[in-house]
Amino acid sequence: MSCLAARTGREKQRYEDELRLVAGCIPYKFEKNCNLENNLLVLMISSPNRDDLVFPKGGWEDDESITEAACREALEEAGIRGVLGKNPLGYWIFRSKSKQSSSSLEGGCKGYMFALQVTEELDSWPEKANHDRKWLTIEEAFRLCRYDWMRDALRRFLAAVSEEWENDRREKLVELPRRLVSEAVAEHQMSSAAAGWYGKRSGVKHQHLGNLSTKCVVQG
Repeated sequence: MSCLAARTGREKQRYEDELRLVAGCIPYKFEKNCNLENNLLVLMISSPNRDDLVFPKGGWEDDESITEAACREALEEAGIRGVLGKNPLGYWIFRSKSKQSSSSLEGGCKGYMFALQVTEELDSWPEKANHDRKWLTIEEAFRLCRYDWMRDALRRFLAAVSEEWENDRREKLVELPRRLVSEAVAEHQMSSAAAGWYGKRSGVKHQHLGNLSTKCVVQG
């Protein structure tokens, strides 16, 4: 049983223009390596008596920042921790699940979604009894999303992760020649130092490789 407790009630709930403010995330990881096409997985959670899935999200309260709210909901609903993106992927206007068929403003939400790179999965979490979690490919996630706005958030997430992955790949490609040049220069310097060492004649005082604190004196 989890020693953590989920927040309940809406006494501290934030509102904006009669819309309940919500924070959530799209959790992700690379299964094997940073091959974006084949190994990017996202985590979704289930609800009782439903076959479709959702991303962790919940009310943003007045005693926490929006990023704190997103991380809290990820922990409470999915039992995960990780590195949250600095900026939201965007925000979406939708209705709470109990008000989906209503045409009034009641139940309206404004949800901010972040990308969360998962670093820890807990065995027990506050809402484990209500939510199972499941790692999915992007294709599976699109198919199982409960709401259209979540599919739109998933598209925004995929574009952001793809851009970041491509930038990292380019940086690594630029860095590789620099590293090879540095290694070649270092190897050349070591070879030159070794050649200088073996070329010394007897009776000459010198310091071994220039790095040792004691001197080696060869007597003639």
